This record gives sequence, structure tokens and C-alpha cells, in this order.
Amino acid sequence: MKLIEKRVVLHFPGFEPLDGLAHRARYERSARQSAAVWDYSVETGAPDARSDPLSFEVATGSGGAGEMAAAAETSSAGWRTTSRIHMVDHDVLVRQLRRRNTLSRIISGFRSCAEVMLEGGMRGYFRHAWRFGLFFLFPFLLTALAIVLTVQIAVLPYSLGFSTSHMLWSGPLALCFFIFAFLPFAERFHTLHLFADWEMAVALGRMDRADFNEWLEERAAAVRNVLAEEADEYVISSHSMGSSVAAHVIGSLLEREPEIFEGKRVVFATLGSAILQCALLSSAKLLRARVGLIARCPGISWLDVQCLTDSINFYKVPVVAVCGHADAPAAKILLIRVKQMLTGEHYRKIRKDQLRVHRQYVLGPDLKAPFDFTLMTSGPMPALVFAYPEQNKLPA
Repeated sequence: MKLIEKRVVLHFPGFEPLDGLAHRARYERSARQSAAVWDYSVETGAPDARSDPLSFEVATGSGGAGEMAAAAETSSAGWRTTSRIHMVDHDVLVRQLRRRNTLSRIISGFRSCAEVMLEGGMRGYFRHAWRFGLFFLFPFLLTALAIVLTVQIAVLPYSLGFSTSHMLWSGPLALCFFIFAFLPFAERFHTLHLFADWEMAVALGRMDRADFNEWLEERAAAVRNVLAEEADEYVISSHSMGSSVAAHVIGSLLEREPEIFEGKRVVFATLGSAILQCALLSSAKLLRARVGLIARCPGISWLDVQCLTDSINFYKVPVVAVCGHADAPAAKILLIRVKQMLTGEHYRKIRKDQLRVHRQYVLGPDLKAPFDFTLMTSGPMPALVFAYPEQNKLPA
């Protein structure tokens, strides 16, 4: 196996209120965890303030931390890999959706819910991944229940036969219940954040928002510049909602330059992918077409990382075929288990928090396991090593 000496990584994070600097800080923490588990050296460089998207360099090498300097000076000291990580985050869109007042966010969220239902999205979710269907319904059912309870509190005097003048106190009481009891409780489940997530899903499916479309065009231009860098391997990784963003960006580049990846070793790695969250909408024709372009591109190897205990992904679902391209090469599916990556105590602590489980794809491990995000994006082995889960552990 020829080891990678220089790699370019384009990472599209999920729908989180984190900018590129915050994602870099998370990557640095995760890289330290991975290095401790696998006993290799890692140095995460400072962010390049001039870069767009934000980028930073990660150097990994054989041996402990004390041997890193020596390894940098001589190739005979062992392997050394340098990776340039570009964080193509969509925090600007997340902040735009989250900065409105609570009432506007609730109304917009329920509108997105209705649009997903009318466009057949919910039917597709329950058909292909029923747990994802429940994930879709949960925040809306929870909020709808709270609204019903709020209305019942407001009209309680009338229901008990009192005069409507008593609603002068029941109305404010109902409002206090919703603001000071329900909203703090709902925040534990990130309810309004999920409302915004579904707004973005509809926007990426329909492609009917000029601000989103302009941002995607800007990201495509920035990614095009990054791909001009020389490297042994190019890894285009994406997590959750970031996979739909990545499919649009990479697909749009292939529309304009079908030969853009010729002569390059490219791995398109989707982690806990939510492409079908958007692509199952009937209006998402452009997204489904771009999925087909990526699947058919001879220069791209697609690795789809899925997890049984993650309810926010489409487990064992062939995304390319479901998008209408059954004749195209399918993505190689890698099935992982979060509990193989963490200690028993750590796993028990997080297993009931589905959003936390969903983030584990890009977080550091406690134990050696068949998948490690840092090694895939900064390690010495080609990223496609992870496509073969029959190995109980990665190569030594």
C-alpha cells in the first residue's frame, strides 16, 4: 500500500451553529484523541486567515509526540503525512435561519413541515428509514402538543363555565407556560434548531431561495480553487446536512467541467448523510441529478458511512439508486457501530442523546475501531482503506 504524503480535504460539516474556527477547534480535539488511541503524532496548525474557505494544516507522523520533530526532518524516521483541511461550513445560513424571533421560527418551521409532507418527503422517510421519519415528526409533534396545552390553559375559564373576563388572567398564564415552561424544556431537544434544519432541507431540495443559491455558487467557486492544489489524494467529506451541500457544490462543478477530477484520486465520503432528507422531496430534481453526476464520475470513489444506532441517517439505504440512478455505480456502504468507538461508560452516557450520537462520525474515539475520521482525513493510508469493514481493526 502506497502511503499518502500530501492530502487535500474539503469538509462540509453538518447543520450546527459553528463557524469554521469552531469546527477547526473540534477537529483539533478529535485529532488529539485519535492520536492517543492509535499512538501516532499529530500537529494541528493555526487557521489561515486569508483562506476561503477557512483552512489549516494537519501533520501526522509515526511515533510519539516527542519524535514528531525528528520525523519531520528525515523520511527514514517513519511515515509523515501532511493534510490541508478546508472547512466548507454553512454557519452563515444557520445563523440566518436562527436569528429571527421565536414566533417567526415556529411559523416557518411548520410551513417547512407541511411542504415536506406535500412533496412526499415524509412518505419516503418512513418507506426507507422509519426512524428518520420519527426524527422528522418529533419536533413538530412536541411543539403542536405544547400549543394545544397553551390554548387549553387560555380557554380554561370558559370551559369551566366562568365568564370570558377570566381569560384576562388565563391568557397571560398560558403565555407564561409556553415561554417559561415549554421553550426551555424544548431547548433540551434542540426543537427550534431542528425547525431551522427542516427549513434548510426544503431550500436545498427546492432550490427556490436566491440567497441560498448565491451562497452555493460562491462555495462552488471557492472549492474550484482548492481543487487546483496538488496532492496525492483529495477527500471530500461531509456530515449530515453537509452532504446535501456537498452534493450541490460538487455536482455543479461537474455540470460545468465534467473532466475536473481527471487524473486525481478523489474520495467522496458522506458520514451520516442526509442527502435523502432533501432529495426525497418531489421538487429536488436538481439535487437528484447532481447525485447521479457524482456517482457516474469515474474519478470519484463514493464511500457512504452509516450507523445502526444513529437514527438521523438512512441506514443500509443505497442513496444513488433511491435518487433514481439504479444504473449508476453505487456508493460503497460502510456500516459502523458507535459503541465500538467508545468505552462502555462513555457510550451509555450519550446513547439517549440522538444528536450527540449523530455527531460521533466526526469526533474522536476512545478505542481502536474500523473507522476513524481523523485517520481518514489526515492519516497515512488512502481513505478507501475504510471501505472494507471486514477488518476488525485498521492496519497496524
